[in-house]
Amino acid sequence: MAISLSMVLLFAVILVVMIRGGSIKTGPAIVAVLFGFFLASTGMAPSINRFMDSLADTINQISF
Repeated sequence: MAISLSMVLLFAVILVVMIRGGSIKTGPAIVAVLFGFFLASTGMAPSINRFMDSLADTINQISF
């Protein structure tokens, strides 16, 4: 749950920065948000969650 919430906040910040910086317009940003919303309700959602969890675990295991 904590990873999901932080990923949502991270992507929200990136989206706001891209909109304000002119990299992406408001219309395509809304389409991207809606795409993510509806993708979360499909059968692919568990696979995407597993992938993101494994990616987060891999990043967490990196030591410098």
